Amino acid sequence: MATIYHKVGIKASAEDIYQALTSDKGLSNWWTHETSGAGAVRSIIDFKFNDTIVQFRVKELIQNKKVVWKHFGETPPEWMNTEISFGFEVTDEQILVHMKHANWQEQTSFFAHCNLKWAVFMLSLKDYLETGKGRPFPNDVQIDHC
Repeated sequence: MATIYHKVGIKASAEDIYQALTSDKGLSNWWTHETSGAGAVRSIIDFKFNDTIVQFRVKELIQNKKVVWKHFGETPPEWMNTEISFGFEVTDEQILVHMKHANWQEQTSFFAHCNLKWAVFMLSLKDYLETGKGRPFPNDVQIDHC
């Protein structure tokens, strides 16, 4: 199994970071403009990327500390049985957000693509929380010319 892992320091409150990860409005401001269904444990979040909808079931929520989603559905197939988690580490200067996308079956070209895109979106989360303006899909940083 393979895991994507990123850590980013954000100058924002744990409450604001938690809201950005657990509400439709927050998620729409840093990952993809079209997000719906965020909320409670067991809810299913729909993330729309053009004509593709990627779904996650909320697996665990520990307020202002941790968020865990489990992939739901069949799109993209490489994400089946994967989990995404966001853990908070509070320091005097910032909150470090530890983001993991775990349980990949193998490190493929798509894994490499997603690894870099997660870095892009974690920086979008940081920008959203620190400046009020993230770069969610489709306005995110493009990493190829396809």
